[in-house]
Amino acid sequence: MRIGKITENALKRSVLKLIKTEFKERTGAAVGADCAFSESKKVFSSVATYALDAKEVGYYAVVKAANGLIAQGIIPDHVDVSILLSEDIEEKQLKEIVRDCIEGSKAAGIVYAGGHTAVSTAVKRPVITATCVGYKESDFSFEKPKVGQALVISKWVGLEGTALLAKEKKQELTTKYPAPFINDAIDFKEYMSVESEAAVAIKSGVSAVHDLSNGGVFAALWEMGERAGCGLKVNLKSIPLRQETVEICEFFEINPYQLLSGGALLFATDDGEKLVDDLKNAGIPASVIGFLQEGNRKDIINEDESRFLEMPQADEIHKILG
Repeated sequence: MRIGKITENALKRSVLKLIKTEFKERTGAAVGADCAFSESKKVFSSVATYALDAKEVGYYAVVKAANGLIAQGIIPDHVDVSILLSEDIEEKQLKEIVRDCIEGSKAAGIVYAGGHTAVSTAVKRPVITATCVGYKESDFSFEKPKVGQALVISKWVGLEGTALLAKEKKQELTTKYPAPFINDAIDFKEYMSVESEAAVAIKSGVSAVHDLSNGGVFAALWEMGERAGCGLKVNLKSIPLRQETVEICEFFEINPYQLLSGGALLFATDDGEKLVDDLKNAGIPASVIGFLQEGNRKDIINEDESRFLEMPQADEIHKILG
């Protein structure tokens, strides 16, 4: 494709046509219009950028951006997507990216309102940036997490990274594992939305919520501790992992606790067991993994061993799909 802004015909064929087909009842972007709009007044936004060498990253970018709002009690309204392409990419690949973004929008229950698409020599693979815009229906907001509160995780960590690795490296993985096992891991993509657990958390009265993603659960724990201004103590064995994640991480020799973990939420709450029960009653697996503690120590306990949690590291996914 040519360098710079894509042609108007390509824009109409491979971006706007697909968007308008799926969201025909809503007004959004158009050729010559530089912004989409929301009818709401209290507007908030969340941004997610993906540059991985993998398919379906448009889906994950959109869902991640929406989750960033949902986790804070904000209702996502629409998403704008910026797509930066390398000059050797074909238009059919652009269509695939847009279809993935539309799939992510439908999964998140929001409108793909438009965005910007360009070609540049500065990139070697597509760079997708999703900006989700949303609003609040009330003045509700979470509080600051504090010492003594329990730390709870919904679902399992590493879901997002596992799904991406299983999809991209299926041929390699099936040299060791049965195809149905890898297909189950690919289907972890269906767990990406956090809308249900966020709704339960609001009713349960949790103090703080963190959307897990880049850097995995270790990064999220560090950030929760920093937000609270205190330390924490976490039992490594209590952190929920699917067996598919364990096996795939062992295959690639990467750390599952530092792997993309979209689809899971980290909560700080006064009553961890109550939150776990509330989530399980809603059909959402959850586990108490530790608590916030006085001081600055961030301890990870693994049976009889203890280690300090380090500052967030680069996500393990980049070792394989970077």
